[in-house]
Amino acid sequence: MEIIMRPVGYVHSEYTVDNRPPRQSILNLEKTAVIEILEEFQEATLGLEKGMHIVVLFNFHKSTGYKLRHFPHGQDVLKGVFASRSPNRPNGIGMSICEIEDINGRMITIRGVDMLDETPVLDIKPYSPKLNPENRGA
Repeated sequence: MEIIMRPVGYVHSEYTVDNRPPRQSILNLEKTAVIEILEEFQEATLGLEKGMHIVVLFNFHKSTGYKLRHFPHGQDVLKGVFASRSPNRPNGIGMSICEIEDINGRMITIRGVDMLDETPVLDIKPYSPKLNPENRGA
């Protein structure tokens, strides 16, 4: 089965392949970026508000290849790719939790940026801590 996805928008950030962002969005709360929603999806932003946290699903469009097992950044324990947050994955799907700083038409300014400029956004969902379990793992 083949799955085809189309972006709903693109990220505009200061980060490039040569100027990499922090490894996790939570480590970069002082920086902002803009998600430009494609015109055909603008109506889907109804209900998004300043101060709200969102889950941004995106494509690691600059990632090349993957290994099923590797040593995660800063760790000396071999793990499977599904037990890590590596951008090098079989389907290259990333997820960041960001705070909405502002919304102006199709432009959503977000805080907590770990995405490269021109990153394709696949979906945006509201984040609700009440619907997410507490971390009981290591």
